[in-house]
Amino acid sequence: MPGISGPPIPPGGSADYDFPLRFGGTFWMHSHQGLQEQRLMAAPLIIRDQRDRADQREVVVMLADFSFTPPEQIFEGLKKSGSMAGMGSAGAAPAPMSKMSKMQKGDGAAAPDLNDVKYDAFLANDRTLADPEVVKVEPGGRVLMRIINSSSMSAYHIDLGDLDGELIAVDGFAVAPVRGRSFPIAVAQRLDIRLALPGGSGAYPVLALLEGERNRTGIVLVAGNGPVARIADQADAPSPALTLDLESRLSAAEPLAPRKADRVHNLYLTGEMAGYVWSINDVVWNKDVPPLPVAKGERVELVMVNRTPMPHHMHLHGHEFQVVEIDGARFAGAVRDTVLVPPGRRVVAAFDVDNPGLWAFHCHLLYHLDAGMFTTLQYV
Repeated sequence: MPGISGPPIPPGGSADYDFPLRFGGTFWMHSHQGLQEQRLMAAPLIIRDQRDRADQREVVVMLADFSFTPPEQIFEGLKKSGSMAGMGSAGAAPAPMSKMSKMQKGDGAAAPDLNDVKYDAFLANDRTLADPEVVKVEPGGRVLMRIINSSSMSAYHIDLGDLDGELIAVDGFAVAPVRGRSFPIAVAQRLDIRLALPGGSGAYPVLALLEGERNRTGIVLVAGNGPVARIADQADAPSPALTLDLESRLSAAEPLAPRKADRVHNLYLTGEMAGYVWSINDVVWNKDVPPLPVAKGERVELVMVNRTPMPHHMHLHGHEFQVVEIDGARFAGAVRDTVLVPPGRRVVAAFDVDNPGLWAFHCHLLYHLDAGMFTTLQYV
């Protein structure tokens, strides 16, 4: 991250990165310079391991949200509107002020605000459902779907349609397999899903439904001579908000060793409608904010409590963590690097301090990050 973990790459310049590969999995890379991520400056980063099999087809799907409005203009519109709804190319209406005040008072009954920005399109591998990517697969074959949510502000429900999927990894790290046909994916998260296709010809859409809305995008897997029909980019009904139901059922294939935390950081996710300000512990990030201290060899727990009416997608740089508690219930959850914290909820993530440096911790909703929901960790 420019100014935190290293210098920015200047115009016309270049940078070389040399780092050990301690594990395989589905990862991605993107710009952290200003709002460039909204301009689709992102790419998959796949590290090969035992998940790669000779008898399966790998399909990488990168989800993104797109606006013709420049991101700087979107951000200014959000700050001027004083609302949660923001402004896309056509603008959007303000969200009720009462929702923020209810959530700040701890009223969990307030409905969440889900989408700040009205986007012009939702993309799967840079294409919409008007002209989706069609991927040829073998009838009766096996497919490994590597789904990456590179969107700036949008979460989805992955809909496998008639196919049964087996979720085998999240954010690159293996979990005990979970079978299903629908899986949530927050901003910056990744899902590795194995599919076993039926014999014979067929067409199998794999769709991403925008959280809380009818918009959708996706690709189509085609086996043999399966016919590809037109797929509407609007579902029949809005999708629900993402929840922690799946998160609470995930378990890491290689969990952290049981150990009492050496250090606990309590992090309240906070914000104000007026001026579109987001913060951690009511502190808006600036260069004078002291880093959270950690020491090499420690087990650290990050206790995240969301006091706002919006979900936040919390991401840690330089380390993977394990989800070890949701709302007071302790469990050995998934190892990952990004976790959803819905309104009014408490999520605890634990990690071992094993990668010295100055690292960022932030909400991965781009405009929340830039509005101040950001901090750093510093080895002491």
